[in-house]
Amino acid sequence: MAPSNHTRTASLDDLDRRIIDALAADGRRPLVRIAAELGVSESSVRNRVTRLMKGGVMQIVAATNPLKLGYGVMSMIGLRIEPTRLGDASEALEALDEVTYLIACTGRYDLLAEVVCRDNQHLLDLLSVRIAAIAGVRSTETFGVLAVLKESYRTALAEG
Repeated sequence: MAPSNHTRTASLDDLDRRIIDALAADGRRPLVRIAAELGVSESSVRNRVTRLMKGGVMQIVAATNPLKLGYGVMSMIGLRIEPTRLGDASEALEALDEVTYLIACTGRYDLLAEVVCRDNQHLLDLLSVRIAAIAGVRSTETFGVLAVLKESYRTALAEG
């Protein structure tokens, strides 16, 4: 199986990492300001940002607070998937609007999904009807989110 775009590692230098860090802290910060702070030209920053975005290294998006948008229930769902159906099940889960984060992982579960729902009835429908209908889903375990204690869009930028 060929590696997906999700698993390819990009070659980043210190300037790339500093640009990413600046945009992670404030995605609306003008590139001319980032360039001045980093001591490089605006065109250099702009070209690097374009390359990083086209390469799938980063994207600049609006981060929302689901609770303030009317979603009263946030949950993490651990999913066990039939090995031969992992790709199809992942694609089906990616297509669900309620799924805000989806990872393949090691351990007890094959996939972990973060979901946001309007209320408990919405979550029940999502689990018992829509996710249950996805071919290859063996089982799920749901963890209700009581509070978000840390949320960061910054990465560990130390070279290593």
